Amino acid sequence: MGGVCFIQKAEEINREGKSAIMEKPQKTQEEQQSSPQMAAPDGGWGWVVVGSLFVSSALVFGLIRSLGVFFVEFVQYFGESAQAVSWITSIGLAMQQLMSPVSAAASNVYGARPVVMMGGFLSGLGFILASQATSLLHLYLTMGLISGLGWALIFTPTVASVMQYFTLRRSLAMGLGFTGVGLASFAFSPLFQYLVEAYAWRGALLVLGGLSFNMIACGALIRPLGKPKVVVKAENSTKLNKCSSLFSRICEGFELALLSHRGFLTYSVAITLFNAGYFIPYVHLVAHSRHIGFNEYQAAFVISVTGVADIVGRVASGWFSDLGRMRMQHMLVVWTGLLGLSLMLIPVAVVYSGLLVVSVVYGFCAGAMTPLAFAVVPEIVGMERMLGALGLLQLIESIGGLLGAPLSGWLKDYTGMYTLSFIAAGSFLVLGMLVTMTLPYFWSCTAPPPPSPSMKKSQDESIEDGLLKQTLSSNSVPEILCPLDDIPYSDKE
Repeated sequence: MGGVCFIQKAEEINREGKSAIMEKPQKTQEEQQSSPQMAAPDGGWGWVVVGSLFVSSALVFGLIRSLGVFFVEFVQYFGESAQAVSWITSIGLAMQQLMSPVSAAASNVYGARPVVMMGGFLSGLGFILASQATSLLHLYLTMGLISGLGWALIFTPTVASVMQYFTLRRSLAMGLGFTGVGLASFAFSPLFQYLVEAYAWRGALLVLGGLSFNMIACGALIRPLGKPKVVVKAENSTKLNKCSSLFSRICEGFELALLSHRGFLTYSVAITLFNAGYFIPYVHLVAHSRHIGFNEYQAAFVISVTGVADIVGRVASGWFSDLGRMRMQHMLVVWTGLLGLSLMLIPVAVVYSGLLVVSVVYGFCAGAMTPLAFAVVPEIVGMERMLGALGLLQLIESIGGLLGAPLSGWLKDYTGMYTLSFIAAGSFLVLGMLVTMTLPYFWSCTAPPPPSPSMKKSQDESIEDGLLKQTLSSNSVPEILCPLDDIPYSDKE
């Protein structure tokens, strides 16, 4: 009787296994309906989101790059030092990066669209208020804090949205989206110079405020692929109490677990060094050109040439990266090293033609490294934590943005020239390149293994679900049962 009971039990388990296999597709479909996002379409409406990134990047970083036109005007009008005026750009850039975790967390809760639209409103408001400034402190508060906060709410969610829409052509999509920075650098410098001459710097800032309001429309174009991440996990986490659920939502929104991730911390240090030197030429290149004897339009044209080279570099880098012939981390190191060397050569170019040549090389390398600096992030932390990683990454790198331009301004005030400023900028980039080379799996010629899933996800699964998935993952329930002929049994009790 014991053998008969064992056979009946085995057949019962077999029937339950088959029933579970038949129910598995239905469960998967339900899970897909409640997943944070759908699969990346690699096209379609994603190209509209790329267009939104194009305009937003132009009106954020393209505008930041061209603020050097106002640098000379502010020095003359307020009678302040180059170091004091440099703090305007540094505060705005630092705010854009310092508040990025807030924009990432807000996007995880409310979605990217309302966050970007609010950022567009704040960025325009800051420039309009700055047009009425009577001291540098007013410019720190308006162009620095208010517009900087708006830039933070715009940039990170827009970049994350493009990454979510593309997988196979992600680097190309990022490169095309960031070409807005190069195009704006080409067009904005002479445009701003004309606006300053026609309407003075106050009227020019009013025009910049009106341009910035266009980013509200860019935010409205972002169509989410699914519910925000925190909302989905809150709906599914019915087993947690209110206190732990609140703590879990905070951790999920800000992705605080990444602060113990070795690869993320190493890359954060590298990006901080990049950031300390990357924006220095856009603050001082116009002033340096005028300092060595060129007129204001020749100085503005240097930035325009740099912008054209930047456009070509971004598209070329994205296209070559998607070919898969070289790892993105290796390409990032190459372009960063060349960028640092080109910055060190700027003081050597005292002839106008030589300055244009060095500026072209600098612009191409600066454009080539930018899409790679963001495209590398999912390779390090995975797509699931990408949005929070971008926010924390820019929070950490804000240290470099806050200190880079004032340091170069202090070097100019101390030495009377910009030579040491550009050498320091190139040195920061070379140091960042060396730190990048210490990333895990950097010296491997093949792509690293995908990041392991988060521990929280595994903890949320019940033991029964885990055993069922392990047993039914390869439809192997009938295979673990012994053939009936091989089971010894007897009818005798």
